[in-house]
Amino acid sequence: MANDSRLDDAARAGWLYYVAGNTQDQIAAKLGVSRQSAQRLVSLAVSEGLVKVHIDHPIAQCLDLARRLVERFGLKHCEVVPTDPASTSTTLGVAQAAAAEIERWLRRQQPIVMAIGTGRTLKAAIELLPRLECRQHKVVSLTGNIAPDGSAAYYNVIFTMADKVTARSFPMPLPVIASSQAERDTLHQQPMIRSTLALAGQANVTFVGVGDLGDEAPLYLDGFISREELEALQRAGAVGEMVGWAFDAEGRLIEGITNGRVTSSPIPDRGTSLVIAIAKGRLKLPGIAAAIRGGLINGLITDEATATELLGKS
Repeated sequence: MANDSRLDDAARAGWLYYVAGNTQDQIAAKLGVSRQSAQRLVSLAVSEGLVKVHIDHPIAQCLDLARRLVERFGLKHCEVVPTDPASTSTTLGVAQAAAAEIERWLRRQQPIVMAIGTGRTLKAAIELLPRLECRQHKVVSLTGNIAPDGSAAYYNVIFTMADKVTARSFPMPLPVIASSQAERDTLHQQPMIRSTLALAGQANVTFVGVGDLGDEAPLYLDGFISREELEALQRAGAVGEMVGWAFDAEGRLIEGITNGRVTSSPIPDRGTSLVIAIAKGRLKLPGIAAAIRGGLINGLITDEATATELLGKS
């Protein structure tokens, strides 16, 4: 038991050093040990083979949190990564874990359809992928990839992924949010779009981010919705969004407002697709909790602090 605890400390120190980029002095302060002890823990992580490209040791607390989330919420997949208390990053740790999970799916020999969303966290994960040759798979975007000014949406990841992964890629050549519901419906009737939407509905696995709908919501900051539309969503009870679809605290899609103009594919059926959200942090917590509560997702990659809050809120 003592040896297991020592290896846990070594794995945590290794993660803080190699993934989070902490100095040994910073690790010592965070773990409450001397600098010499922190140095020895990092060395132990290496000597025990825990450090490869990622920490290859199941940190007990993270595993326990993941198990409890699965049991509490009926998730089919859950991974919890350590929290660096000094970091303000919304992607650190979860992006690395998501990249590893995406890579595992892409290395399968049996052909799959992988659906992907958009956003900062998912883009950070895709950028960590190695170059992969997997022509047997299809990768389809759930959301439009055209920004309001007609340019390619910066955080749409289908093109970034195509640069890394040799597979059949299916972008969604649409604005993220149409100017009207009638325009959205007309666009969706185009043969090429209809086939892409149908393919998204066949996804075996889906990776999405969760956006918050606070005053600095990404949808607003990136110019996809106006301040007035954001405030209307807030008044309607919206707490989060996935691929543009805004939902309330119970995970129910908001009627009308911007949802009437979202061009994204519906979130794939959780009965046939593993839908994994990649998200962490205080701002995203209400959206993550709502997505779980409403059954919008059945998989989650998050960090210790967020997992602890999720379990405390239920």
